[in-house]
Amino acid sequence: MSTPLSRIRNFSIVAHIDHGKSTLADRLIQLTGTVAERDMKAQLLDAMDIERERGITIKANTVRIDYPAKDGNTYVLNLIDTPGHVDFAYEVSRSMRAVEGSLLVVDASQGVEAQTLANVYTAIDADHEIIPVLNKVDLPAAEPERVAEQIEDVIGIDASDACLISAKTGIGIPDVLEAIVKRLPPPHGGDPDAPLKAMLVDSWYDPYLGVVVLIRIMDGTLKKGDNIRMMRTGGKYGVDKLGVFRPAMQDVKELGPGEIGFFTGSIKQVRDTKVGDTITHDKKPCAEPLPGFKPSIPVVFCGLFPVDSSEFEDLRDAIEKLALNDASFSYEMETSAALGFGFRCGFLGLLHLEVIRDRIEREYDIELITTAPSVVYHVFMRDGERIDLHNPADMPDPSKVDHIEEPRIKATILVPDEFLGDVLKLCQDRRGLQQDLTYVGGRAMAVYDLPLNEVVFDFYDRLKSVTKGYASFDYEITDYREDNLVKMQILVNDEPVDALSMMVHRDRAEMRGRAMCAKLKDLIPRQMFKIPIQAAIGGKVIARETLSALRKDVTAKCYGGDATRKKKLLEKQKAGKKKMRQFGKVEIPQEAFISALKMDE
Repeated sequence: MSTPLSRIRNFSIVAHIDHGKSTLADRLIQLTGTVAERDMKAQLLDAMDIERERGITIKANTVRIDYPAKDGNTYVLNLIDTPGHVDFAYEVSRSMRAVEGSLLVVDASQGVEAQTLANVYTAIDADHEIIPVLNKVDLPAAEPERVAEQIEDVIGIDASDACLISAKTGIGIPDVLEAIVKRLPPPHGGDPDAPLKAMLVDSWYDPYLGVVVLIRIMDGTLKKGDNIRMMRTGGKYGVDKLGVFRPAMQDVKELGPGEIGFFTGSIKQVRDTKVGDTITHDKKPCAEPLPGFKPSIPVVFCGLFPVDSSEFEDLRDAIEKLALNDASFSYEMETSAALGFGFRCGFLGLLHLEVIRDRIEREYDIELITTAPSVVYHVFMRDGERIDLHNPADMPDPSKVDHIEEPRIKATILVPDEFLGDVLKLCQDRRGLQQDLTYVGGRAMAVYDLPLNEVVFDFYDRLKSVTKGYASFDYEITDYREDNLVKMQILVNDEPVDALSMMVHRDRAEMRGRAMCAKLKDLIPRQMFKIPIQAAIGGKVIARETLSALRKDVTAKCYGGDATRKKKLLEKQKAGKKKMRQFGKVEIPQEAFISALKMDE
């Protein structure tokens, strides 16, 4: 018999990075005795090595808790711990659709940050009941009254009865559990006898079980052995194993309305399970599918190439396995004259890129080269055709191009007063247009319209360094807009290096080109002949550096005598160098690529 609806509470924990979501989840699990004390460890729900090492949550994780409340009833709490980083906002948005309420965790010493806002708005869009929770009240710098006021000013949620807790020491955790039971609504509607209607929240690949599918049941009942159908993809499967997470998998006989659980059914590929799909009984389907949600759209693209080209097949296997676990990661094959065979991969942001790269290097032991990250441009040709340009090296002939559009974003930056000038200058330098500037509790909130291309490179690092780490930043893609963009190529010894070509704004091309040439001059080892390093747009060279040759002192044996003897030897050497340069090949070392792509101002 499944739990009655009135005793189920489904909620997620949302917050900015490092405000204590995963630690609060640990305390809730510990206090309700869901996991035995001996099995408890910090950040219990962060299962991946890279999550534990970086101290961040990447995948949203779920756990079912039984809580005997003060009113004598036992409630079933389904908790989803979500990531805080902007790159994983997709994980947050889809977790929100599976639950009815959110705990909004705000650090009582830091206050509201940009990601707090973004995640709260996601929760409000999903029509959630929100309970504010002020964490870290045991810190000497904590100011719960000021932060509660800030929550009311900035977000507009009543924070007068916010829970004051310290997730680390366990202060106030029982109040949170009571608040969840009293203040969060039970699941709406839900008829156990109606045809099955369940939402596919997430899916991942398990080497022993095949694809594991996380679902939230809206109507009807799912039993072990049922035959189900995915309404979008049309796939039909039998349910082999049905269960819930108490972090460990626990089998159950059936799942009823309002419950969150998982099933496996000999599904071979995660591609067959589209997130947001509706699952129903094969013989007795529901009338219409759930609205589902927009697929994630990669915004940053870069090439991944193996350092050792013989490892290409291993890299293909690694990327295919990662794509099984990560619906928001896309890839296609590409080749490069400088780097050989590799893949062009799409990511949701730079942190996502770093995480995937680290996982390939660590879990599959493959050394990688990553090319400069770039975004997708819309290239409009004179004949009216539109091309999506993922890699600057594939830019069509400029004489046939009518205009190019680039993606723009709306960036929200929260920053303490004293750093505001630096932040405004940084945004101005990146071709930003200011849209709004407001003051909230001693901090400025600047809203800018920025080109995504300028943000992808190193905007976040620069922002953190000019504000000593106090600024917080969140963005969403708004639209595509035409601008004066050109493709800049780097030529080494008159040979174009396709891995270093990039799209830049014409006004800033010269500055970028100079910086790149100067950087490469220090990075490329000297040869026996002189090497020109040039940045060019089309046929026009806009910047140049010359790497001087290594030279043997051919006149060492001449002392005294006529000057023409020395001249003759030098001329002979010069002719030899000229011939060398004609046939010489310049090998650009691996480190030079990677360092050249990290552009500093």
